[in-house]
Amino acid sequence: MEKINKIAAIKKDIENHVGEKVTLKANGGRRKILINRGIIEKTYPSIFVIRLDNDTHRAVTYSYSDVLTKTVQLVYAG
Repeated sequence: MEKINKIAAIKKDIENHVGEKVTLKANGGRRKILINRGIIEKTYPSIFVIRLDNDTHRAVTYSYSDVLTKTVQLVYAG
């Protein structure tokens, strides 16, 4: 039950920052850390979308559980 509440809190926090710039640190596997900047574009029931600054045609999606397990870290620019 606690895990569901934490995911709901993470989802609400990300929804409150839609349209804002973020720095994204993602685990790329094999000890690689990918660092990108972008804008939180949209949230869905189980995922959220970030449009990357360096390539206007590229968007990445992550689940809220990725944030919970620290596979993805978001740093808000605000």
